[in-house]
Amino acid sequence: MAFRFLALLGLILGLGATAQAQPAVSPADKAAIRDVIQGQLEAFRRDDGDAAFGYASPMIQGMFGQPGVFMEMVRQGYPPVYRPRVFDFREIVELNGEIAQKVHVIGPDGRPVTAVYPMTQLPDGSWRINGCYLLAPDEHQA
Repeated sequence: MAFRFLALLGLILGLGATAQAQPAVSPADKAAIRDVIQGQLEAFRRDDGDAAFGYASPMIQGMFGQPGVFMEMVRQGYPPVYRPRVFDFREIVELNGEIAQKVHVIGPDGRPVTAVYPMTQLPDGSWRINGCYLLAPDEHQA
């Protein structure tokens, strides 16, 4: 499990280098992206691993295989999005050719971070979360 987490973390952190300006995203897609992220956040709050895992992209699901493994990775590696005090949606940006939603988060420890959620659109038009990485306020942000 640690190897999968580190591999995912390396993949996701590597995406941060090439953020672009705000892409053209329809209001309906913006709302759908927020709904998916909000749905996963609510599933985390309920400790509903099946629901939280369902919001992940096929790539992420393939990396972790099971909801329990995914939830443990989130608990251990992403406490700000697992149990946020504040969760405030910001702009949508383009990141390595993917749409990414930025969110201002204050984690359970009271520290602010920016969570960046690369998103992927499935063939049926629905959106799924294709990763997440956290930036401290003093880091270069996407």
